[in-house]
Parts: sequence; C-alpha cells; structure tokens
Amino acid sequence: MLDLKFHSETYNNNVEEKDYDVIILGAGPTGLTAGIYTGRALLKTLIIEERMIGGEAASTVKIENYPGFPDSISGMELTERMKKQAEKFGAKVVISHTKEVDLTRKIKRVKTDNGEFHSKVIIIATGSSPKSLNVSGEKKFKGRGVSYCSTCDAPFFKDKTIAVIGAGSSGIQEGLFLLEYVKSIKFVEFLPKMTAEKILQERIKKRENVEFFLNHRLLSINGKQTVESITVENRGTGEKKDIPVSGVFIYVGLKPNTELFKDTPKLDKYGFVITDEYLKTSQDGIFAAGDVRKKILRQVATAVGDGASAAFSAQTYIEKLES
Repeated sequence: MLDLKFHSETYNNNVEEKDYDVIILGAGPTGLTAGIYTGRALLKTLIIEERMIGGEAASTVKIENYPGFPDSISGMELTERMKKQAEKFGAKVVISHTKEVDLTRKIKRVKTDNGEFHSKVIIIATGSSPKSLNVSGEKKFKGRGVSYCSTCDAPFFKDKTIAVIGAGSSGIQEGLFLLEYVKSIKFVEFLPKMTAEKILQERIKKRENVEFFLNHRLLSINGKQTVESITVENRGTGEKKDIPVSGVFIYVGLKPNTELFKDTPKLDKYGFVITDEYLKTSQDGIFAAGDVRKKILRQVATAVGDGASAAFSAQTYIEKLES
C-alpha cells in the first residue's frame, strides 16, 4: 500500500503573501504544469489543492503511456517531480479547502481555510473525481468494502474475491493491480463489451482468476457490517444473480470538480467548463485546463499540454492588462 501522506498531511501550508499574478486551483498534473510555466514567466503564482498533491494521477500505481518513461512510472513519483519543478521556478503550493471564489471582478478572490487570496488570473485545474453509481448499499458500505481507489485499499482484500464495476481502461488497469493482492475478480460491465485499451484487454484475458459479466447492471451491494455480495441483472434477459464478494471497486467514469463555479464560468450540461482553443472560459481572466474542461481525451499527457497552454494564455492576458 502506497503512503500518500507526504502529498498532504506533512505539507507546509504557511502562506503569508495574499496577492498573486496567478492562482491555480488544483495541483494535479495540469495545475503543476501550469505552475511550472507561470513560474518560468516570472509570474507570482499560488497553487491551491483541495485534497492531495498530484490529484487522481497520484493514486495511479503505474502510468505506461506518458512519454519519456518506457518502463512506466508511478503517478505519485511523476507528480512529486512536477511539484518540485513548479516550486523550483517559484510557485507556492498549498493544501487548503476553497470555500468561495469571486471570479467576476478584475481582481479575483479566492477564500480558503488559510485565508483570502487575490490574483489577476485564475486557472481552474480542479480535475474530476470518480463517479458513484448511487445503487443500494454503495453509501452504506463506503469504506467498509466499497472503494474507488485500488492503490489505497487493495491490501485490505488480500486473498479475497472482489468485484470491479466497469471494464473501461480504468477498471481493467486497476483490476490488474488488484490481482496482485486478491484471490479473484468478478468484472461487471454495463455495456456488451470491454471498452478498455486493447493492450489492457489482452493482458486481462490472460488471467485465469477473472470472470466477466458483460451487459450486466449492478443493482445492489449487500451485507450486514461489511460487503458480502452484489446483485447484478443481465440487461439482455433480465435475469438477476447474487455474486458473493468481499469488496467492490467502482470505476464507471468521472465527474468534474466544478461545484464551486456554478454558471461562472459557463459549464456544459455535464458540468465541465467550456473553453476555446486558448483555454479561455466565458469569463475574462479565467482559464480552465485538464480534466475539468470539456474535451475528448483525459490523460496525463493531455493534462500537461492543457496546463502549458493555459499558463501561456494567462501570461498573454496579464501582459495586455499591464500594457
């Protein structure tokens, strides 16, 4: 089990300065990359992270498709390197709960548990979080058999049979990691086929201790004090079945972390921030990048590109303000 504490609890949150050129909301690969670029542009930069430095990427055990690492790299190590690089160029990184943002004025305001901060530009890089299914038992057993993070919880299920809900790339990749600990996995996929990358599909098909329930719907998660079984329904025949499992890992997509913003800037019907090609939002001085914005692909590589582009656009905006 990886120790994520250095990404959060032990981090120095002392921030004396209150006024910045750029405030970046989110310290995943997008926000950290933006901080590297704004720091190199000699813009006074504050990066505020709500939960954990590195975001969702930090909890990924193995990243194989980020250029430059042919033997893969852990998400934690990659994002820790990004953090150090951002700090090297002067960006301040702090973990704090953001309570309120005012993005409508020329000088933007961000209220946090560490006080109020001001900036000329905001880059929204708050990313996304795993979706819940809202099925019976999901909330009841969260932390008692229901999990959304294999890196965090895999050791608790050593030599047990578990279910993984979702056979997309995240579900299969996390399932492969879980197989290092668990006895076997029952994969439940709503669609009639796996949608994971082909290379991941080939790997999982070689494992003997997996079983797939394709075209099945998860109806409930059952148990007394902890998870004991799941109930699934065959979407083709309507047949229902109880499957004994000790844990349930859910990977059914992502939702954007945009609760703070409502309609400023403009969001699409799913809650993702709408931007133009320059990562500009509907609000002057507000840019959005990474998984939080409307886009076709959400990967670390695209997050890094977004961060760089948003930082460049922010620099251009500030230069126009000052001229």
